[in-house]
Amino acid sequence: MGAAVFFGCAGIAFGPALALVLLTVAAEPLRVIILVAGAFFWLVSLLLASLIWFVSVHLSDREDAKLQYGLLIFGAAVSVLLQEAFRFAYFKLLKKADEGLATISEDGRSPISLKQMAYVSGLSFGIISGVFSVINILADSIGPGIVGIHGDSPYYFITSAFLTMAVVLLHTFWGVIFFDACERRRYWCLGVVVASHLATSGLTFLNPWYEASLVPIYIITVCTGLWAFVTAGGSFHNVLKCLSCKQEADSHVMMYSALQVPFEE
Repeated sequence: MGAAVFFGCAGIAFGPALALVLLTVAAEPLRVIILVAGAFFWLVSLLLASLIWFVSVHLSDREDAKLQYGLLIFGAAVSVLLQEAFRFAYFKLLKKADEGLATISEDGRSPISLKQMAYVSGLSFGIISGVFSVINILADSIGPGIVGIHGDSPYYFITSAFLTMAVVLLHTFWGVIFFDACERRRYWCLGVVVASHLATSGLTFLNPWYEASLVPIYIITVCTGLWAFVTAGGSFHNVLKCLSCKQEADSHVMMYSALQVPFEE
């Protein structure tokens, strides 16, 4: 039973992310590098947030339960702000790298677009964030023990898995929106990204009242996903064309065949 819970929850939490990595990242070496580097940036932000929370706890009264709970909320807020700060730093780094790649390329163009870098960096933030948030929970799911035997919620593992999946997807969407906002200097979009990140983190403090936390988080996920889809250049027409599996003729092939001299017998 423990193994079934472990693999089931792991599949829920990381199944979509694994599919995205295999289908859109793994085949491109440059995207793999951006994915790994993005995970490193997120880890540095987590390290700094952990240090701030650790110092604040040791400098405070550990016997005061309300104060410690407040410091936990403070640590979560600091972690969110640091993650977004390092997302901005990563954007600046990738922007410089993109200019360098365009300089050394033969045609003067970068081999990867800014939107692709935004997507991969957001995915890297989401994957590493999900790993750190759910790895201990997955380890406990193997057993021994039975969840809910003392009156607690028996849905702890599965709700944690769905929450992790939402966070992974949210980071991917936030990455697309954040990079586009930085490129176009839309500061209100940056504010919305940070605010939604803070709101998502704050909603987790409502657990184990899962209806009050999981449902709003998934509403934020759907809305942010639609926003990221439009930001990336998506449209309803493109969705229909994708579902119909129709491909437009390559303009270069048509131009070449139009320029060919007819064969004379």
